[in-house]
Amino acid sequence: MARSCPFSPPAQYAGLRERAPVSKVSLPSGRQAWAVTRHDELRAMLTDTRFSSDRTNPDFPYLVKERPKNDNRFPPTMISMDAPEHTAARRAVVGEFTVRRMEALRPRIQQIVDEHLDAMLAGPKPADLVRALSLPVPSLVICELLGVPYGDHEFFQASSSRLLDRGESAEERDEAVRGLMNYLDELVTAAEAEPGDNLIGRQVRKQREEGTRDHRGLVGMAFLLLIAGHETTANMISLGTLALLEHPDQLALLREDRGRTLGAVEELLRYFTIAETAVSRVAVADTELGGVTIRAGEGVLGLGNAANRDPAAFPDADRLDITRSARHHVAFGFGAHQCLGQNLARLELQIVFDTLFDRVPGLRLAATLEELPFKDDSTVYGLHELPVTW
Repeated sequence: MARSCPFSPPAQYAGLRERAPVSKVSLPSGRQAWAVTRHDELRAMLTDTRFSSDRTNPDFPYLVKERPKNDNRFPPTMISMDAPEHTAARRAVVGEFTVRRMEALRPRIQQIVDEHLDAMLAGPKPADLVRALSLPVPSLVICELLGVPYGDHEFFQASSSRLLDRGESAEERDEAVRGLMNYLDELVTAAEAEPGDNLIGRQVRKQREEGTRDHRGLVGMAFLLLIAGHETTANMISLGTLALLEHPDQLALLREDRGRTLGAVEELLRYFTIAETAVSRVAVADTELGGVTIRAGEGVLGLGNAANRDPAAFPDADRLDITRSARHHVAFGFGAHQCLGQNLARLELQIVFDTLFDRVPGLRLAATLEELPFKDDSTVYGLHELPVTW
């Protein structure tokens, strides 16, 4: 199902949601799965332990022709765990992402945003906002938080792009995973020898204090946080900026009252839902959902973009409205697997939008909407480039 508008989910989503909110669909592999398109049913599925997050399950519904290979050399990440393993892994690191701890990062994030805007404004016009701001800001933030050398950013950014690209072959995606895992394996080994003042170093010291050692678990955690920590926020910066430029009435509301920024962030997250299938699952027991029986072993695609456009949850859902109350969206998932880094993402987006539109009041697109290269084949929706001028 292809988008007909870069600001909207595929048109067929509305029909599925109205006629059969839990319905059979075909996957690129030729297999079938259930698609969940309503807000209530999706949240119900995400809090039901009969639906598993285990991506190594052979029945897990991937949106690629060839499923990834299971390589036992590399650890599972939290996104692929169920309780009790998921509970323990999340508990170990959740304290790193509290609102209070994230607020302590505000001055540094502000400094990073200002430095990149300084460079963009001093450079040639037009500029590519993706390369100038959207990608480097969250990349540098997550690198400093984790303890990953930012000098290696081109490597891990290219690797994450390959593994998220549904157009890549299974071998190419697996190669990208192996490269990143091997890189992080060496990084964690170095941190175990000499833990620094960063998230990985603190986890190493915490394990020592508890008398445990889980090297593979630290590698898996670093892998997930490094990819999720830059790829999603980078795409939301680009798409959010584009949407506000294309909706000048909404941008005017934001400019006249900075108190609206956090609400605007929630609405933009709902409006785009860039990682919509991150909430997919596989049934491990026969379960009724939305009036149908899903059998054990059947995959379930959680179409978050459809759920976040559900008019029963969000009146006039296809309209961008930064004044609406959109906090109950499922762009960050829902339930036990709700995005670990959501507080960091909100903070980064708030700082970027406030600073960008304050410092560059004349910001405008330097290309038509039709000319912009959207990531239609990526697991995480976004823009490859965003030419802007001022």
